[in-house]
Amino acid sequence: MDVTAKIRRILKEHGRLSCDADTLALNADLYEAGMTSHAIVNVMLALEGEFDLEFPDHMLKRTVFDSISSISTAIGELQAAAA
Repeated sequence: MDVTAKIRRILKEHGRLSCDADTLALNADLYEAGMTSHAIVNVMLALEGEFDLEFPDHMLKRTVFDSISSISTAIGELQAAAA
């Protein structure tokens, strides 16, 4: 399963979106799709578990988690830094 598919699965399970995560464009605003700040904490924790990484403090901001694309970029940066 690729990174985007894993992110979509986690969003389905934890994002509390008002629509199906599989139908969202990669750059769609997740907050406009119904995700709350409380839900993003659960999404972040699930992402950390799924990808075996930790989001550093400087990444704990709304823009990192506002779209599937931005989440994927952040995960890529963290994986590259860990390699």
